[in-house]
Amino acid sequence: MANKYEPPTQSGLGQIFDSVFLLALVYIALFIPLVLGLTGAGGTDNMPEVVNWETLEQNPVMQAQWEKLGYTPETAAELITHRFDYTIDPFMLILTGVVILGYFIFMVKASDKEYRDVIREKFDS
Repeated sequence: MANKYEPPTQSGLGQIFDSVFLLALVYIALFIPLVLGLTGAGGTDNMPEVVNWETLEQNPVMQAQWEKLGYTPETAAELITHRFDYTIDPFMLILTGVVILGYFIFMVKASDKEYRDVIREKFDS
């Protein structure tokens, strides 16, 4: 009978390094768009000529909440009237899909190879 497969063990220091490294990669991946200015694609401002709660279309409950946060109609107007532009670039959407699909295919192929190596090691004499 073949020996039982024993996966390689990793030291505690190696596990800590891997965790910190992956955390750093995630942080960098999330921070890069900020550095490159790829966030906040833009928007439109519909500032009324007369700024008050009624022209900003804020009901009394909304007005009370804004005032609890320390905002006046003038200071809240920029936040209320700024509308983000949510248009989607079809090319970038397709490119993102292709990259994700390519990564998925790569991972399936790489995992299949490793899985077959483990099966071969365990069951081939």
